[in-house]
Amino acid sequence: MKILLLEDDAMLNDAISTYLKTTGHQVESFRDGTSALKRLYLQSFDLLILDINVPNIDGFTLLEELYSTKVRPPAIFISALIDIEDISRAFELGCYDYLKKPFHLKELSLRIDKMLKSHKTPQQHTRLSEGYSFDTNTSKLLFYNEIQIIPKKHLEIIYLLTANCGNVVNYDLFREHVWNSYEIDNATIRAEVNRLKNTLKEDFIVNIRSIGYMINRR
Repeated sequence: MKILLLEDDAMLNDAISTYLKTTGHQVESFRDGTSALKRLYLQSFDLLILDINVPNIDGFTLLEELYSTKVRPPAIFISALIDIEDISRAFELGCYDYLKKPFHLKELSLRIDKMLKSHKTPQQHTRLSEGYSFDTNTSKLLFYNEIQIIPKKHLEIIYLLTANCGNVVNYDLFREHVWNSYEIDNATIRAEVNRLKNTLKEDFIVNIRSIGYMINRR
């Protein structure tokens, strides 16, 4: 399993990384939230293990930012914070588990094993064209299985179109789901979709004149 670890204590970071690798996992570790979040925008992970009080972006904010993009890998918080308000916030954000420091590394492994049994989700790739597909679990656009780095707004457009594959997505739906119900005009939506289409190596987005856009089923 591919795991992202965020822990600012160097010794604990190294201990967790080493232990998880010996149990067969791939681990990328970070000691500050900004670096971890940047990596999450570029690469998908099967599990996040997040400390809370870390430099720059804290663990709570990182998970909130990531989940707002509709990318929702399971997360386990590891923290010395024991206040019930902190624990409540962790679960309200959607984490799978909360492990209080100090803990035995074997306990972390047991929590991961439990998560794998109850939370394992197969990848759901929707074919968009000959080369393009969209992973609906991680909100990643792939071209011949290679992740394509595109702006967040463009990913949200493709997510909406993929979720409605075979049906026309009208301008009101774009306003609601991509622009958070802001009162932008149709011309602005058309301009953004055209910018997206111009970056694609294969054009799979169909313009339905005066109504909206769609992706034909394949």
